[in-house]
Amino acid sequence: MSRWRLLLTRPAPECAALAATLAEQGIYSSSLPLLAIEPLAETPEQRAAILDLDRYCAVIVVSKPAARLGLELLDRYWPQPLAAQPWFGVGAATAQILDDYGLTVYCPDRADDSEALLDLPQLQQAVATAHTPRVLIMRGEDGREWLAERLREQGVQVDYLPLYRRLLPTYPPRALAERVRTEQLNGLVVSSGQGLANLLQLAAADWSALAGLPLFVPSPRVADQARAAGAETVVDCRGANAAALLAALQAQPAPDL
Repeated sequence: MSRWRLLLTRPAPECAALAATLAEQGIYSSSLPLLAIEPLAETPEQRAAILDLDRYCAVIVVSKPAARLGLELLDRYWPQPLAAQPWFGVGAATAQILDDYGLTVYCPDRADDSEALLDLPQLQQAVATAHTPRVLIMRGEDGREWLAERLREQGVQVDYLPLYRRLLPTYPPRALAERVRTEQLNGLVVSSGQGLANLLQLAAADWSALAGLPLFVPSPRVADQARAAGAETVVDCRGANAAALLAALQAQPAPDL
């Protein structure tokens, strides 16, 4: 039985799936979702981006919600998607949703982050061989600005397709600290920069007492944000999936309760 006792903070369905995987490995977890997904109402700008889909040399999808909502739009406006168009998932789970739909999809196998995605030969080829390289990024209301900036530095026109907003669910004051205390948790897990921001917002004045707990994050940039916020032990899992977290847990000794 593992000595780890983790707080999970992903959206509720993802928390449930991750908790089940951890339980199979004898790892206790407690779910406190810090991200709720709210689809955006369809806009003329969304419609125009989808109708112009064939003008993009690559489509990048940054998350599972973006994949599901983007495919709903695809169903509505492209009953026969362009079979040769390359799509890219930032993570393996996102890419799997696109692959199940029948799209030509690629994703990094070494990490679930923008840096690994930019290194993909298939993305580099798609951009290099296009006469006028244009890339569409399907995302929430914000995020992946670093990825867009790097592509623009290469002369790529980058357009965003916002599909959802991420909200912090409502909890009573001190809910985070009380959960950690009553369930004797000794590790925190966030899956994105927004998840970290919401963790800090909910913790509020209790953050100073929680900052000493190991904090598992999905990428180097989120790790830098966590350290800047005062987290004392930051573990970069180099991915937001269960396998990446499990590998990090094996390499990091659990603190005493």
